[in-house]
Amino acid sequence: MPDSIRPRPAEDGLGDAPPAAPASASETPPAQPVVPTFPLIPEVQSFLDFARVEKGLAANSIASYRRDLTEFSTFLQRRGKSATAVQRDDIRQFLRELYERDLRARSVARHLVSLRNLFRFLVREGRAVSDPTAEVEAPRLDQPLPRYLTTEEVDKLLAQPDVSTPLGRRDKAMLELLYATGMRVSELVNSATADFDFELGLVRCTGKGSKERLIPVGKSALRAVETYLATGRAALAGKRNPSWLFLNRQGGRLSRVGFWKILAAYGRRAGIATGLTPHLVRHSFATHLLERGADLRSIQLMLGHSDISTTQIYTHVLKERLKQVYQTHHPRA
Repeated sequence: MPDSIRPRPAEDGLGDAPPAAPASASETPPAQPVVPTFPLIPEVQSFLDFARVEKGLAANSIASYRRDLTEFSTFLQRRGKSATAVQRDDIRQFLRELYERDLRARSVARHLVSLRNLFRFLVREGRAVSDPTAEVEAPRLDQPLPRYLTTEEVDKLLAQPDVSTPLGRRDKAMLELLYATGMRVSELVNSATADFDFELGLVRCTGKGSKERLIPVGKSALRAVETYLATGRAALAGKRNPSWLFLNRQGGRLSRVGFWKILAAYGRRAGIATGLTPHLVRHSFATHLLERGADLRSIQLMLGHSDISTTQIYTHVLKERLKQVYQTHHPRA
């Protein structure tokens, strides 16, 4: 197993919670082999109930825990071993099997994070004497700098929707709002009309763990949302009266996948070579703020990061940008 560092704490409120989606800009997980599974062992089910009911974690986070711990349940039942009898070597053997299935280091690290939280829970509940993951090192992870769009690319992207149609006005409002606030895609599609205060220029956003935050919204995005509400949304809603802001052609809530497809199509039309995802626009929002002098704490609050260390990746982006500028323009670089 490779040398390691511990992964950065996540934002779900359960210590090192696993990410609900891969951290790459594309957010597309690698294909994984299908592994036969057994029913969840009682200890795992108890932990999932605790995470959902008492900690109030988001559905995506619960689903991520369930995927990882279902595999661990299967591993234990194949070996005829109970969770309370697990030793450090069992954890290492489980991780070794993940590597043998050609899982990436980041996926293996996520599984280990899930196991850490499971056994910490069992120790707190008095159902395990010790934590067998305590001395198990996580895979060493590279920290690739997040990609982001240039301001010129953003301008081209925002100019793509045909605002003469209701769908175009909806798309224009979504793109403007995504770039103006740095929302996650799930936060964007779950936005409601009641979340906006147009006089103060704020939107209320419900993020991971059902945590609410207020995000300032720029004038351009507010105008786009107001135009959509006035002349586009009613045509999509028909006789319905849904609370969601952004509707699909049938008048229901636009899905995450639906928005991904819309964004990718506009990216291709704008000539953006890199694969365009909502997370890439979120990275662009944060990077452009930092480049123009915003402080890291404010960006953290707007992005909804529980830990400032999650936000600090953008300082590395800025450092790399400064290096590039220096190398390009300094006469003795």
